[in-house]
Amino acid sequence: MKACFAGSKEKLLEVYPDYIRKQLSETYGLEPDFVLTQENLSTKTERARDIDYIFSTWNMPSWSAEEIKAYLPNLKAVFYAAGTVQYFAKPFLENGVRVFSAWKANGLPVAEYTFAQIILANKKYFQYVRKNPFGWMKKEKVNISLGNYKFKVGILGDGAIGSEVIDRLKTLECDIYLFSITKSAEEAEKEGIHLCSLAEIFKECDVISNHLANNPQTQKMITKELLCSMKPDATFINTGRGAQVDEKGLCIALMQEPQRTALLDVTHPEPPEFYSPLWYLPNVFMTPHIAGSLGQEVWRMADYMYKESIALTNNQDLHYEVTAEMLKTMA
Repeated sequence: MKACFAGSKEKLLEVYPDYIRKQLSETYGLEPDFVLTQENLSTKTERARDIDYIFSTWNMPSWSAEEIKAYLPNLKAVFYAAGTVQYFAKPFLENGVRVFSAWKANGLPVAEYTFAQIILANKKYFQYVRKNPFGWMKKEKVNISLGNYKFKVGILGDGAIGSEVIDRLKTLECDIYLFSITKSAEEAEKEGIHLCSLAEIFKECDVISNHLANNPQTQKMITKELLCSMKPDATFINTGRGAQVDEKGLCIALMQEPQRTALLDVTHPEPPEFYSPLWYLPNVFMTPHIAGSLGQEVWRMADYMYKESIALTNNQDLHYEVTAEMLKTMA
């Protein structure tokens, strides 16, 4: 088997550390300096035609089915050390090229981040910090309480990340409410989860966390009406996509009830427009899309893809393959 990199050399060096590059070189003869890009594929025909495996990450080229067929005739698989493959996978699948994604590796830090925010939200950490960071010295208290026992948490979507968050929540004594388009009520009941509507989640839950799949059907799915129905001291967490939220409606909901809180790692656009109330509302806490793999966490994605390539080569069980059918519903 022969392999090469594809995409941005800078990103590839960031995601594939020295030890993974060494393994790829020893196993597949991969040369780190030979990188196929969106522009150079047609000029690398002699070497490209012998490639069996492509390893990539963010900035993977989105070649057409015709280009793949003409210039990569022996390609068997693409190993994508990042999350969503929606923007490039279909032409490869149409040519019989298998596609693998490190979606689970990329989802783990998002789940960890979300779980940490839920814990802090239930302690009313954000409300206390906003009220007075030195409130304990002045014996001032925010007139709210909850804690991490017998609380209600709503999870929107049970894909890779939503499911990971749910697994962590099961270590706490809490009621988990789930909005899902794939899980049946019977399956949810067996797992001890309440399967319910968006309306019920926003009305009943103390914390709501968005993990909906990113597709046209979920655009603006989280409406002003839902957001304004939240409890007066509820917390809304978004590590999914900003476009899934009516952000004007969110601002109205937050202005109506000052103890409501929004923890936003994503917005639409990113960052928000300079005039957006999201910058100025005291009950909004924004981070610059850091929930996903960051720093050395990105190495995990490369490690997953290298191990998956070994499994494919040796006809072993595979864990991270993306099919054409999966593209219809996955993020």
